[in-house]
Amino acid sequence: MDEKEIGIYENVLEYISLELSQILKKIPDTYKSNVEEIRLRNNAPLSIYIKGSDFFITEEGIPTKNKDKARLVNGKEIIKTFQLISNYSLYAFEEEIRNGFITLKGGHRVGIGGKVLYGNNGIETIKNISSLNIRIAREKIGVSDGVIKYIVAFPRTIHNTLIISPPQCGKTTILRDIIRNLSNGLPIFGGAGLKVGVIDERSEIAGMYNGIPQHDIGIRTDVLDGCNKRDGTTMLLRAMSPEVIAMDEIGSISDVEAIHESLKAGVKVIATVHGNTLEDILSRRSLSILIKDKIFKRYIFLDNSKGVGTVKDIIEGDSFTSIKK
Repeated sequence: MDEKEIGIYENVLEYISLELSQILKKIPDTYKSNVEEIRLRNNAPLSIYIKGSDFFITEEGIPTKNKDKARLVNGKEIIKTFQLISNYSLYAFEEEIRNGFITLKGGHRVGIGGKVLYGNNGIETIKNISSLNIRIAREKIGVSDGVIKYIVAFPRTIHNTLIISPPQCGKTTILRDIIRNLSNGLPIFGGAGLKVGVIDERSEIAGMYNGIPQHDIGIRTDVLDGCNKRDGTTMLLRAMSPEVIAMDEIGSISDVEAIHESLKAGVKVIATVHGNTLEDILSRRSLSILIKDKIFKRYIFLDNSKGVGTVKDIIEGDSFTSIKK
């Protein structure tokens, strides 16, 4: 039983309506320390998500697989929770709401479902909130220690690296810890660290809250929060002189162009992408360009076979052969 992880879970309950938070506080501690998501859907069972499986929660706070025993969430409870999450000020979170989520203190992210309203400039807001997905941020310090030796290059730089992972297998967690390690300094570099620029388009890497990273991303790290990768790359290269640029969940042609801009400036790149195999990536036209041009020198594949963040394989980018020992 991990008291720190339980504490993180219970802190999140402060943002949930009193009726529901009292129920969620009753679940066993073994569940509390592992909850990844809390799901609130209007007129649907209260549920939590743990290690690839969801559990419904009864009125007594007992996790169950029987939906008929679950406590149903009502619209008033969703509205009250949304008010707590937005601190009763929708205007202050207007931009985040347009992007479909709000970041909480601690780096936790709340996804929003409801009626999407469009205006002249695209999405204006989300109304009639019908569901909330509270994703609990659990940083794992040291999770990247075993892969750092495959990433570093001498005398004091790194290989361009792509982390490939199915959803919820720890790609952002391991990326964050790689950033922390590189930024703080590595024994293999004589303790020297690298300047790392983070383009945190979805506010998941650093978990910025009022300008303060809620996760440990190192002492030499600069963050552009909520910024798209193309604009973020230009801004970092112009003003922050990064040695490494890190970005999460690449996929579009614009993302590929951003990576090429970094490389032209002599800056190394670490990125993540959804997928299981190199074939998955090659099937996407935008990303296949990066693979065929052998831009990345290291491919790190993750799964959850031994828990979130399990390193399944590490591939050398020129020969496409495994180098994981």
